[in-house]
Amino acid sequence: MDTIRMLIDGVRAAGDGTLPVRHKATGEVIAEIAVAGASHVHAAVDAAERAFRTVTLSPYERYEIILRAANLMRERREEFAAALVAEAGKPIRDARGEIDRAYQTLILSAEEAKRLRGETVPLAGAPGCENRMAFTIRRPLGVVCAITPFNFPVNLAAHKIGPALAAGNTVVYKPASATPITASMLCDVFREAGLPAGCLNLILGEGGPVGDLLAADERIRMFSFTGSVPVGKALRNAVGFRRISLELGSNSANIVHEDVADVRWVAERCARYAFVNAGQVCISCQRVYVSRSIYETFCEAAVDAARGFRGGDLMDVHTQIGPMISEHEAERIDAWVREAAAQGARILTGGARTGAFYEPTVLTDVAPDMKVVCEETFAPVFSIVPYDAIEDAVRAVNDTRYGLQAGVFTRSLAVANYCAEHLEVGGVIIGDGATFRMDNMPYGGVKDSGIGREGPAYAIRAFTEEKLIVLNVEA
Repeated sequence: MDTIRMLIDGVRAAGDGTLPVRHKATGEVIAEIAVAGASHVHAAVDAAERAFRTVTLSPYERYEIILRAANLMRERREEFAAALVAEAGKPIRDARGEIDRAYQTLILSAEEAKRLRGETVPLAGAPGCENRMAFTIRRPLGVVCAITPFNFPVNLAAHKIGPALAAGNTVVYKPASATPITASMLCDVFREAGLPAGCLNLILGEGGPVGDLLAADERIRMFSFTGSVPVGKALRNAVGFRRISLELGSNSANIVHEDVADVRWVAERCARYAFVNAGQVCISCQRVYVSRSIYETFCEAAVDAARGFRGGDLMDVHTQIGPMISEHEAERIDAWVREAAAQGARILTGGARTGAFYEPTVLTDVAPDMKVVCEETFAPVFSIVPYDAIEDAVRAVNDTRYGLQAGVFTRSLAVANYCAEHLEVGGVIIGDGATFRMDNMPYGGVKDSGIGREGPAYAIRAFTEEKLIVLNVEA
């Protein structure tokens, strides 16, 4: 059995102990990870800080290294994908798709290394400044800590590590303990691509203890975190005035207006967005508000789509849904669904668990205060709710502490504009579901869904400091 070691200053390091990594479909132990202690965290930050002070890479050199890393990952696409199948429980088709996306994310990051720029400040327009000129430049922050979740372990790491390195920072990288294999592989491709020792350091272990150690180290200038709301808030409180970017999930909603051209097509799309990656997507389709006039048709089509979602061998390209990340999480959503049913919700299809596998499930007659509606299910479950007026639907979408993205299916420009103006979310997707995301767009939320934006061109702004330069030409 392989033991996955940490990477500190370019050297693989053992830890204070080990934790098992299990195959998410079979439960078999497939690897062990080294567990970091305080000395390892301190050494990793030491290495990153030292590399930031001593390693000089031009923007073009950073571009070349990140691009080489992207190409190495693409060359090893099948190896990465197979690891994702085992450690994350993804069907092979979805695993390959994630590696393809991560490749594009790294390319976008590489390009941003060449585009770091400031702006001219019109200082001469101020009284008494006729002989002065000013401009800004963007400078790296220093040591950045990247903390990633289990659901998209490669692409979300690329979204943090790529822009951070492109900006000239060094990185301490802490992946989820459930998905460390691809994290180690990603560090390997950066090493082989020519990234100097200390510029990317890998720390492993359980999130709570290791996260506390990282947050306590004042030398880390920025944290980029994707995960749960409680952990994100605790990290935000711990880092004080240091910079932070948080992507904390949602209970994403979609509005289906009565004027859609094909109700069944929309229902099938919502079902696909609800069940992909076993619903373990921050912008997974969880709530669907449907015009009452098409409600019954939509429900029938959604049930048909759910029942047609295919499970099976994760290495089969036809398999569409795999297990949840653990049996514990499957037990949690099973309890939530049973609680909703006891409170009056109807289970149109699904609602059964086998180990870590949970059936694609469609609910109706739900209430706003049920956990399956107001909390983030992070499971293959969605609820359908009828509405009479678009204003009612928008109020229902906004009646939550979350606000990542929302989808609006309509052919009415007036309805689309009303939703764009009034939905309290970071992104409004017109003509598609809330789950739509391209890696070059600004991605992030409002309220408890987080702070900041991902997408390399947007993230790199947070990974840099703007510095003002003023020239007095009379001096």
